[in-house]
Amino acid sequence: MDFREGGHWHYVMIDPDGQEYWGRADYLTIHPIDGYTALDSFSDASGAPDPDMPRATSEITFRDLPGRTLVQTIISYDSPADLEKVIAMGIREGMTSAMEGLDELLSTLDRRGR
Repeated sequence: MDFREGGHWHYVMIDPDGQEYWGRADYLTIHPIDGYTALDSFSDASGAPDPDMPRATSEITFRDLPGRTLVQTIISYDSPADLEKVIAMGIREGMTSAMEGLDELLSTLDRRGR
């Protein structure tokens, strides 16, 4: 992961059957403490974006609230058809699983970050 404007994160998601799904996030803007934006795409194992799959712009923001932090993620697609394609592929379930995993991880840490 190269977390800087112009940097990127290349990653793989592996389902329970061992199927690999590669992705890439290219960081567009980073505002320390407040959030960042990225261009997200499906990719191959080398990191090349898949031209046949929809790309999305993600805006992630962080807000301090009493005793907690609110993380807001807004994902935008170029067309309703692109959105429908990723919904059919399971983005809703995938995002829910990712956020539940983050909640679980954060619940194991104390306020000092351990």
